[in-house]
Amino acid sequence: MHEVVSPLAGWESFYVIVGSSAGALTGLQFVVMTLIAENMPSRGGRGETISAFGTPNVVHFCASLLVASILSVPWSALHPAGLAVAGSGVLGVVYSMIVTKRALQQGEYRPVLEDWIWHCALPLLAYAAMLVAGVALGKGFVDALFVIGGAALLLVFIGIHNAWDTVTYVTVGRAVEEPVAKVGTGRAAAARPDAGAETAPGDRAP
Repeated sequence: MHEVVSPLAGWESFYVIVGSSAGALTGLQFVVMTLIAENMPSRGGRGETISAFGTPNVVHFCASLLVASILSVPWSALHPAGLAVAGSGVLGVVYSMIVTKRALQQGEYRPVLEDWIWHCALPLLAYAAMLVAGVALGKGFVDALFVIGGAALLLVFIGIHNAWDTVTYVTVGRAVEEPVAKVGTGRAAAARPDAGAETAPGDRAP
């Protein structure tokens, strides 16, 4: 009697790579947040900006890790696995809408087109694809696994891009601010009436 092999068995290596990468990269985001805290001045709206452009990266990595974990479970049928992936997709779509709202409401940073694509559009696309493919997998469409795998990998790439983009923004911004601060200090010192060497008592006006 031949043993029936689940279609998920062929994806084991893929999800080991994606899941372990997502878990490791989650730690990278903590390093990014530490860099932001050390180099960015404390402002009232910084929490909103981090919620819109920093925290979602951790969520994307965790979502990819979650999908990898779901599809690594030895399910006896595809239906429960598909429902679990579809549920993750629903939560991801809702969260992507919340992130877009936060990006619109925060006033510390003005997003450009690239920000809207990588922080809002692509995550929404990945989670929506995960939702549709999860439903299809629950109905027995095995090819939906390719869509789910692509969506999980896209979330990892989104997190990597956004984390790197944040690091370069903070680093370049810091490098630009330091010379400006030095020039401003020099001008302020030159403008002070008591700048320069102190005059001797005999040179002072009576």
